[in-house]
Amino acid sequence: MLDITPAGGGPQLLDHVRTQLRAKRYSARTEESYLDWVRRYLQFHGHRNPCDMGAPEIEAFLTHLVVDRSAAQTTRNQALSALVFLYRHVYARELPTLRQPARAKKTRYVTVTLTREQVRALLDKAGVEGDGLVLHLLYGAGLRLAEALRLRVGDLQLPSHEIVVRDGRGQRERVTVLPRSLVPALQAHLERRRVQYEADLATGVADVWMPDVSADPGAATQWNWQYLFVADTYSLEPSPDAIRRHHLSEKCVERSLARALAAAHIAKSASSLTLRQCFASHLLESGCDMASVQRLLGQDGGAVAAPSDLRSPLDA
Repeated sequence: MLDITPAGGGPQLLDHVRTQLRAKRYSARTEESYLDWVRRYLQFHGHRNPCDMGAPEIEAFLTHLVVDRSAAQTTRNQALSALVFLYRHVYARELPTLRQPARAKKTRYVTVTLTREQVRALLDKAGVEGDGLVLHLLYGAGLRLAEALRLRVGDLQLPSHEIVVRDGRGQRERVTVLPRSLVPALQAHLERRRVQYEADLATGVADVWMPDVSADPGAATQWNWQYLFVADTYSLEPSPDAIRRHHLSEKCVERSLARALAAAHIAKSASSLTLRQCFASHLLESGCDMASVQRLLGQDGGAVAAPSDLRSPLDA
């Protein structure tokens, strides 16, 4: 059993959690989230040693999130997953079945929708370079923001007008439609990205974080594994002593979306998710069947290609 109490002089808890997460190849985003939940769990219980706590303390923490913090079910599930990881992989303990916490009053939100004309106006103001190109893909391919930012160069299938989404929710792969009207902009973006990549390669900072799918140790510096949309600066991500050019941040794209909404005089609080929802609703309006839309959105659990005759709403 690990002794992580300060008085015990053993290794720090969060360091052990981080080590286990990286050993199991969890994403940098999941690592950050899990560490935050472990930290908040300890704070809630006055920094007691987790060895001395278990199911009752976890149930109390989850109930606090739902009742006092009005946390959504997905937030509660994420916190629970982090704590299960903590006990299973750091303390080698399996937790018993937990009772469902009391439910907070559910807040109902009105879904924000945009017409085709509003989407066109927004995207015209955003442009087709950098953040604007990301916004076009959210609507034109039905991508989640995180999926668009994690795209690799090799995920674009320009000849067949398809995009392979390899890092979707639940780590499931799928194939979605690539708007034909975006091909010239994407080709121009790839040319600029190639110049940037060559410069990084020459200075020895071209390696990127790799998923488990490639066992080739040299794949991290190959062109097809490079992020499609990258930050302007380098960062120490996701492991120590590894200087890398990480993908573009979500905040950058959200700010660009807010500016485009204002410039297009659209008085709605639309988000990146709104564009994905518009992708689905506009496809259904044009006569596409629900099963195909769900497949494109990754909601059917299968990595099936889009129908060959299906066109993106961006091309309509």
